[in-house]
Amino acid sequence: MVYVPNSQQDTVQLIDPSTYRVVRTFRVSREPQHVVPSWDLKTLWVNMDLGNQLVPIDPRTGREGKPVDVEDPYNLYFTPDGTHALVMAERLRRIDVRDPHTMRLQHKLSVPCYGVNHADFTADGSRFVASCEYSGQLLVVDGDATTVEKVIDLNGIRTPGATSPHEAMHSNGPKNSLRPGASAMPQDVRLTPDGRWFLAADMLRNGIWVIDVRTMAYERFVRTGLGAHGIYPSRDAKRIYVSNRDEGTVSVLDAATLRRLATWRIPGGGSPDMGGVTADGRQLWLSGRYNSVVYVFDTRTGTVVHDIPVDPGPHGLAVWPQPGRYSLGHTGNMR
Repeated sequence: MVYVPNSQQDTVQLIDPSTYRVVRTFRVSREPQHVVPSWDLKTLWVNMDLGNQLVPIDPRTGREGKPVDVEDPYNLYFTPDGTHALVMAERLRRIDVRDPHTMRLQHKLSVPCYGVNHADFTADGSRFVASCEYSGQLLVVDGDATTVEKVIDLNGIRTPGATSPHEAMHSNGPKNSLRPGASAMPQDVRLTPDGRWFLAADMLRNGIWVIDVRTMAYERFVRTGLGAHGIYPSRDAKRIYVSNRDEGTVSVLDAATLRRLATWRIPGGGSPDMGGVTADGRQLWLSGRYNSVVYVFDTRTGTVVHDIPVDPGPHGLAVWPQPGRYSLGHTGNMR
């Protein structure tokens, strides 16, 4: 199934990927954001930040279980050894470390930024990088989330084709939550398949930041398109797909060089956001955040082969199952 959380309708919808039809809808508490596979792959967690709950789904049946009360779960990750769940408590400016099965709180890590929400780990699992979208920063955190080791400030770095902070703060949507002085807005964070770089999509700078894993320092910037938001590697690890939410496109990059190979366009425009690649690698599924649809791209041709109507506000959809030994969280960041 493909699981779609709809933030504006407070629902989760299940799409059968063989028929491209919604086969079930159920209600949850306020503002579901992402559907996240657990580390052991036995549970899918629906994150409701304003509802202060996580709802478990049994992926064998597609049926939801009893909600678990958790403060401000905007997004959810897991340490590579499976000992901790990391709740990105964006509103509270914390990363809450919890038991990955019971979600009992273990400890809290306050963060020196605003809008902490996306993350990924180094290949050895010793550290992770998290984005702070409202203050234009990236955090380097130790693997057990006990210490912020470094803050990478993106605001003073010039890049081509950026959206002005003034324009952003007077727009509709999340850009108007930008903090004074911020000129960057990092979103999804992903390690490249070869482990050399962290990539951070930036919705204000309209491209991806490239961070050297060895030095944890800014290396370069790659322009993609307006509202760069989600980052997904192809199944063969040769390409990187970047969803450009404000432009209605997907940029295809060479995973080894980050050179742009192609741009896929949604006919008539759209708002491609979060999602995932199918197990066979032939399709990329993305939510249409402001268009109440889910897009299905053919990864061989770059064409939209299906746009599936869903409830308003589709966000972090999960394509399930995914190949891998364990999940690091988000919508299916597998290892």
